[in-house]
Amino acid sequence: MHFSGAFTALVTPFRNGELDEEAYRAFIEWQIEQGIDGVVPCGTTGESATLSHAEHGKVIRVCVEQVAGRVPVLAGAGSNNTREAVELTRYAKDAGADGALLITPYYNKPTPAGLVEHFKAIAREVSLPFVVYNVPGRTALNLAPETLARIRKAVPEVVGVKEATGDLKQVSDIIEIMGPDFNVLSGDDFTVLPLLALGGTGVISVVSNIVPGPMAALCAAYRERDLEKAKALHFQMMPLTRAMFFETNPIPVKTSLALMGRIALELRLPLVEMVPETRARMEGVLKASGLI
Repeated sequence: MHFSGAFTALVTPFRNGELDEEAYRAFIEWQIEQGIDGVVPCGTTGESATLSHAEHGKVIRVCVEQVAGRVPVLAGAGSNNTREAVELTRYAKDAGADGALLITPYYNKPTPAGLVEHFKAIAREVSLPFVVYNVPGRTALNLAPETLARIRKAVPEVVGVKEATGDLKQVSDIIEIMGPDFNVLSGDDFTVLPLLALGGTGVISVVSNIVPGPMAALCAAYRERDLEKAKALHFQMMPLTRAMFFETNPIPVKTSLALMGRIALELRLPLVEMVPETRARMEGVLKASGLI
């Protein structure tokens, strides 16, 4: 399976403590209309950490139904508990997702051998294309390129990595070691363009929740070797990208979508609404970008 271009790490809209299915379907439809290349339900941006298993399965199912085969669906299904990761990956497969995004186990801090066994155990139970998610800022563990190569050798289902270190040397090492057929997706909106320049295939993006068109256009421009257009889009989105991380993701992006009238502003504890000063600063950026 080839995962390339701009994938949106979808927010999960809530209303009165439940999934707002109507808003979610409309949001996915808008993303596709805007030209997004793929979607990722139940990732970090989708507040997967606070979804029940039943909700997790429902969010993926609704997403797959709404997409109806028009773009790939890469469903978040990872956990620091291998048994739970198996169960969530099974939900993704049963729902008809095109692949599963599997975070490296957080908190436990497994050894390289433990990481290999974790992904082997999931693949033994559920065969589906896997994209490994490396985000040391949330897991307290960096997946070294050499360990990724060991995982890929042991688990052929692993077809890519979402690399969220922002470390371009590491990205370069991964592409050098893994070869041109391996999908290397940016998990860091600030470094999409340089990652593509090194041979990466695309991005799983936070900012594309609010600007799906420009992020998809950046990836397309690079693919078409229009570097000037790609650079212009990179710098055009940079103020918005910074604003999406004024506070913990997905607080700013959900607030932005609420201001844009696309979802109700509802977060799940332990996430809370932005402090007024930061929100005002973010609103200024959204206004300057013509989004509100």
